[in-house]
Amino acid sequence: MSTYKIAVLPGDGIGTEVMAEAHRVLAVVQKKFGITLECTEARVGGIAIDVDGKALPQATIDLCKASDAILFGSVGGPKWETLPPNEQPERGALLPLRKIFGLFANLRPGICYPQLAHASPVRADLVAGGFDMLCVRELTGGLYFGQPKKTTEENGEPVAVDTMVYKKSEIERIAHVAFRAAQGRRKKLCSIDKANVLECSVLWRKTLIEIHAQYPDVALSHMYVDNAAMQLVRQPREFDVILAENMMGDIISDEMGAIAGSIGMLPSASLGSSKEGGLYFGLFEPGGGSAPDIAGKGIANPIAQILSAAMMLRFALGEKDAANAIERAVIAVIDSGLRTGDIWSEGCQRASTSEMGAAIAAAV
Repeated sequence: MSTYKIAVLPGDGIGTEVMAEAHRVLAVVQKKFGITLECTEARVGGIAIDVDGKALPQATIDLCKASDAILFGSVGGPKWETLPPNEQPERGALLPLRKIFGLFANLRPGICYPQLAHASPVRADLVAGGFDMLCVRELTGGLYFGQPKKTTEENGEPVAVDTMVYKKSEIERIAHVAFRAAQGRRKKLCSIDKANVLECSVLWRKTLIEIHAQYPDVALSHMYVDNAAMQLVRQPREFDVILAENMMGDIISDEMGAIAGSIGMLPSASLGSSKEGGLYFGLFEPGGGSAPDIAGKGIANPIAQILSAAMMLRFALGEKDAANAIERAVIAVIDSGLRTGDIWSEGCQRASTSEMGAAIAAAV
């Protein structure tokens, strides 16, 4: 029996609610597949600010360092928006975690299941039959981390500066992740940039073309980010793997989630360098946020959190059979007609957060 240590950081808002359903599903997986997950919870985000005085306490960092993976919920909410920017939950917790653990590659699947195509805001004929794409986002460079980053005063007015910086080695590293992902899918990689304006994008595109020589079986294309935002709506089924730098990937992956029908369906994995056996230390979280407007109402969709746990099993722990079982269970429950409010339609059965989690656990 394999044993793994998991740092569980539910966070704020609906984080605790959807995390409870992930625990429910993982409990069944452990029994069925003979694995042991030693899950230890710690505070992060707004709740940590309230209790510990900072969004990412040292005790939480220490727990993560002693674990095989991080299962993350969500952070943030209006309560903490008046704090200085660097002390707010998102900047004070997520960005430091990415930096501390070198989590440079964000994988966000964008799947519109055929059964849920009606939930997509995109015209019905463009999403009929659903679609399946993957956004690979560089996570530790670009505007979010580049220096200098400051607000000063010049001639009596505030002046803010953010700096986009990329080393060629950083682009090469994420490019290999994207090309390998494409090799395991439909062998199409679309690299997103703004090479007509940005020096970083010129280097990005040049580097992708060089790396492409090592992956001749993958078809590489390039697209300006503004055009990509439009084409995602016009022809979503044409995309397979999308690669983007940090900020562009942040925006594009959220759009991808919206056109899939509900961001409450989309998991993500933030991975560091590969370990022995091709596994990764990573942070696994839903694609959505803390949704404080629906927190405590029992109506949040737990599927993204549950599928994030499946990604953890696959990428960090190497338990592919267990991951596959969770993913099949989600599809089975969708096929049964059970729906949380965000994906509900006439003729389907409306379910609460806990009812959806229980049904998926039973289907495993």
